[in-house]
Amino acid sequence: MKQLDDFYLKQEEPVKGIFLSLKEIILHQDKDITNVMKYGMPFFCYKGKIFCYLWTHKKYKKPYIGIVEGKHFDESFLLQEARSRMKIMLFDVYDDLPLEQIKMVVQKALNLYKSGIIKV
Repeated sequence: MKQLDDFYLKQEEPVKGIFLSLKEIILHQDKDITNVMKYGMPFFCYKGKIFCYLWTHKKYKKPYIGIVEGKHFDESFLLQEARSRMKIMLFDVYDDLPLEQIKMVVQKALNLYKSGIIKV
């Protein structure tokens, strides 16, 4: 757990605050969500299956939530870029987090796993 905690603590503000807030928002969406460190990144798993992660976009220098099965989403605020499977939700460090959009996207991702579309 230390490596995971260190990831959050080593971030510079305001990204640190955004990532810590996103972590809490995501973890509170379902009791079966866990936060783990893989590949040097914080991932969130539903019953052991990765469904999203946090990272900073290299080009835009903005924090984001990556949705592993984003290809199933049509929301205009999600970016696919050159990814075939994943989509990302970028956050401007100077704006308030769009709480309702975040909750909606996380719930939609969870529903893919709960419905059996994505095998857990």
